[in-house]
Amino acid sequence: METKIWSVSASQPEPEIIKQAATLIRQGGLVAFPTETVYGLGADGLNPQAVEKIFKAKERPTDNPLILHVADFATVGRLARQVDERATKLISAFWPGPLTLVLPKQKSIPNEVTAGLDTVAIRMPRHPVALALIKASGTPLAAPSANRSGYPSPTTGQHVYTDLAGRIEAILESGPTGVGLESTVLDLSGTVPVVWRPGGVSLEELTAILGTVEMKTDLKYTHYAPRAEVVLLQGSTVKVAAKIKALVDDYSGQGKKIGLLLTAETWIELGEMVEKSAVLYQQNLGSSSHLENIARIIYRELRNCDLAGVEIILTETYQRKGLGVALMNRLLKSANGQVINV
Repeated sequence: METKIWSVSASQPEPEIIKQAATLIRQGGLVAFPTETVYGLGADGLNPQAVEKIFKAKERPTDNPLILHVADFATVGRLARQVDERATKLISAFWPGPLTLVLPKQKSIPNEVTAGLDTVAIRMPRHPVALALIKASGTPLAAPSANRSGYPSPTTGQHVYTDLAGRIEAILESGPTGVGLESTVLDLSGTVPVVWRPGGVSLEELTAILGTVEMKTDLKYTHYAPRAEVVLLQGSTVKVAAKIKALVDDYSGQGKKIGLLLTAETWIELGEMVEKSAVLYQQNLGSSSHLENIARIIYRELRNCDLAGVEIILTETYQRKGLGVALMNRLLKSANGQVINV
């Protein structure tokens, strides 16, 4: 199939374009669209056949539940069997925004969405294009990230096209996303709230409202991984820089093609550029004190390494608090959980 690309204003999406995209959704098609986190791959969340197309297009395991995206608060009550006081407080504080709530589901929700579970994940995105598409479609949109399963999530329409061209009907392109990492997934179906995926809303923000919140992330799937091997380095800036120099020499001797994704502080220790022919790509990610900026571009830079033909990416760890928890979650998954301590 030919994948249409429609350029649309991020702040004032053109009604005619949104109408065409919504028509595709209602016809059971797949449309990629921007959210404030990453681009999502949307289908009618109440149409089992449409939802199945998402798994096929992404090559996604069918036991991995999807998130339903809504554009108003009233829809939540039609999707969830119970919306308790905790959920109400969180919705008031963080919606629209990068927080997904897992709640007991209504029987009307297709099992294809929930992987047969008795819960459903729901979120209201903040992006004007996403909200306009959901409203025009007249249905909640099942929408995981719009990438091939396991690859870095897309933060531009071009990323979506690279992964899914010929597999989906259309892409709504409106420039790079703002947060750059996926939403926080918080399970409220039990007595104690559980974070299954850290994201744009931090653990500190959640505990300020809820009190005790557990964290139970795992490495069930190798997500967010470029084709290149990712090597994570942990330690002081001085030691990390020294280890990078040694690894660059070592990998260069092996004929490996190298990419460097490093903070401004590490570049200062290392020097502005690494003059080695084996280093095909190098990027200053900015200061480690501005994690929101690093989070916004990290998927883009992992993809850029692949475009450059890199085989090994050397990058570093971050302090695990605030947005750093989500950033480290993604980097650990891209590196298959491996960290070199120096």
